[in-house]
Amino acid sequence: LFFAWIYIMHTHLNSDDVKCEATTSSRSSRLDCVKASEQCLKEYTCSTKYRTMRQCVAGRESNFSAVTGPEAQGECRSAIDAMKQSPLYNCRCRRGMKKEKNCLRIFWSIFQSLQGNDLLEDSPYEPVNSRLSDIFRLAPIISGEPASTKENNCLNAAKACNLNDTCKKYRSAYINPCTSRVSASEVCNKRKCHKALRQFFDKVPPKYSYGMLFCSCPAGDQTACAERRRQTIVPVCSYEDKDKPNCLSLQNACKTNYICRSRLADFISNCQPEAHSTSGCLRENYADCLLAYSGLIGTVMTPNYLRSLGISLSPWCDCSNSGNSKPDCDKFAEFFTSNRCLRNAIQAFGNGTDVGVWQPQPPIQPTVQQPRSPQRAKEQSSNALDAATNMNKLNLEADPLYHFCGTLQVSLEFPHLCSRLITPLHCV
Repeated sequence: LFFAWIYIMHTHLNSDDVKCEATTSSRSSRLDCVKASEQCLKEYTCSTKYRTMRQCVAGRESNFSAVTGPEAQGECRSAIDAMKQSPLYNCRCRRGMKKEKNCLRIFWSIFQSLQGNDLLEDSPYEPVNSRLSDIFRLAPIISGEPASTKENNCLNAAKACNLNDTCKKYRSAYINPCTSRVSASEVCNKRKCHKALRQFFDKVPPKYSYGMLFCSCPAGDQTACAERRRQTIVPVCSYEDKDKPNCLSLQNACKTNYICRSRLADFISNCQPEAHSTSGCLRENYADCLLAYSGLIGTVMTPNYLRSLGISLSPWCDCSNSGNSKPDCDKFAEFFTSNRCLRNAIQAFGNGTDVGVWQPQPPIQPTVQQPRSPQRAKEQSSNALDAATNMNKLNLEADPLYHFCGTLQVSLEFPHLCSRLITPLHCV
């Protein structure tokens, strides 16, 4: 029986290796939007259609409602159809890349043209498909002591950062502008502070930046440890302001900036909660959720911990003066304050566990994306924050191999075996 199981496992691994290679190959063929745009502009037909499409959507937020005349509308539709066959179709960007803002500008111009809507339902960033266990395995800064002890893990994380040259360099780079008063009325230069914070979370290895931002605090200690964690991003400059805006107004302001809009879309996509999931996340990936959350820091949508028991986070906004939009405002605010996926991801990092303890992540196929017509987009929920409750789930219990690697203990005892079983699902 044992040898029969080994034979089945070997066949399963070889099959997954082929799938992983195919997925990796198709993913590597996809260009970032800057290179895709450059390639398109070198070809006469593509460049002509691309310029036509940009003229069609210039100055408007969605589709071609302002285009007059059937001939002009026909040219616009022809340009859109041509873009679906170009290198620009389904292009993506990488967080922290050179020319990131230009890449995102190209992405959103294509996205709004092809999708015909203004929703934040798709992330412009190339999927990372990382795992918290990868971070732990690289160089864990967690001492192994449970969070219930009196150890100040947030203080230990700050010390670990100071011992790492990269972390220390970029931490000092944001501490300076975030703590330097500009005038009697301005506590800092918020723009420079935000830019330095984005560089910190984009450049510093997650084992150090996450250690400071998502460190665990004992249940009985919500003062020194929790406050140190809250002060990580220097909230007096990067987070707080004189007035607290309405959350929907803040969201609209975020949409006008390519970086903020993209980071928010990435957060909504990767931290989508799922009530029927054991992990609490629709995508079953804590690492991607934490990466997306940290990406918001340094934008006008910068979130931070609230001074309350437990883990509760929010941007600097509230839902007062919302009028008839109060339900929409509350739903947006609760995506931060009551997000089970985000809360569980932070707790998992602080406790040194991962979503793989319960079940592996379903495969993500970033290169296969069917275009949606404007009519179909309108038929979808008008709010991108609605949970996808009807999504089919992976039947993990039917495969004993996943069950075998479904516990942390087994993963530790058979790291090479389990990594080969799970890796095809991530292809990293």
